[in-house]
Amino acid sequence: MKEAQKEKAVRGLLYVTVGLSIVILPIIVVWVIANGVGAISLGFLTGRPYRFEYGGIFPQIMGSIYLVSLCTLFGAPLGIASAIYLSEYASDNVVTRTVRFFTETLAGMPSIVIGLFGLEFLVYYLKLKTSLLAGAISLSFMMLPWTIRASEEAINVVPKEYREASLAMGATKWQTILRVVLPAAIPGIMTGVLLGMGKAIGETAVVWLTAGSGLEAFVPRTLKSPTGSLPMYIYLIATQGHTAEGLQNAFGASLVLLVMFLAMSVSALFIRNHYLRRLGS
Repeated sequence: MKEAQKEKAVRGLLYVTVGLSIVILPIIVVWVIANGVGAISLGFLTGRPYRFEYGGIFPQIMGSIYLVSLCTLFGAPLGIASAIYLSEYASDNVVTRTVRFFTETLAGMPSIVIGLFGLEFLVYYLKLKTSLLAGAISLSFMMLPWTIRASEEAINVVPKEYREASLAMGATKWQTILRVVLPAAIPGIMTGVLLGMGKAIGETAVVWLTAGSGLEAFVPRTLKSPTGSLPMYIYLIATQGHTAEGLQNAFGASLVLLVMFLAMSVSALFIRNHYLRRLGS
């Protein structure tokens, strides 16, 4: 096969893969909307589950919000701080390369393994019980690698001239990082945090083992309270429900979860664009 034909074949294959990627998402979204919109009502959004597959999902909505918020509170600062160290302070040696290797390994680790670790270490050993706190800490383990890698890349692409100009004006290294490097890297850091939050908000295995059964009828009042979540609710109703209403409720909860994720994504996009405009001005 001639080089021109090979190039044409590769380009055609890329067009097909891009087309599939573009088509699959709308199909999933339309399917969820079509099957779940019938379940959406004020009672469904503000009520509590009862008799397994009946009632509303308000505790599950609030539980998911609490879990993701708390996990971001734990995971984002730690991930960004780790990225700053790896980018600005750590030398390129065996230790640094080992840290990066384990960070990337953690990103691909099965969630059930992280959930089991959280169950044994946080729930049993530290006696945090099956609770909001244990679930959020466990989810932050899953958020960390995404935040670290994206933040490190964002910091690395900040031009050296920015650092040199700041240091030449008498700023310390930490002042340069805090006032020059991080503001320039915020759009990329936001992307990493968003990826981690997206990973956390849809997680099932970790939440099941550390946070609660998913069908809790009350919003958690303390960090030690068990908490429901939308992914666990969807899983249980979809796999163990016995009525058409239950299945419709599972699709309704999926639609709510999808809207929450899109709202989170759009908010992060506005924040990122705001900082991009400030950097451009």
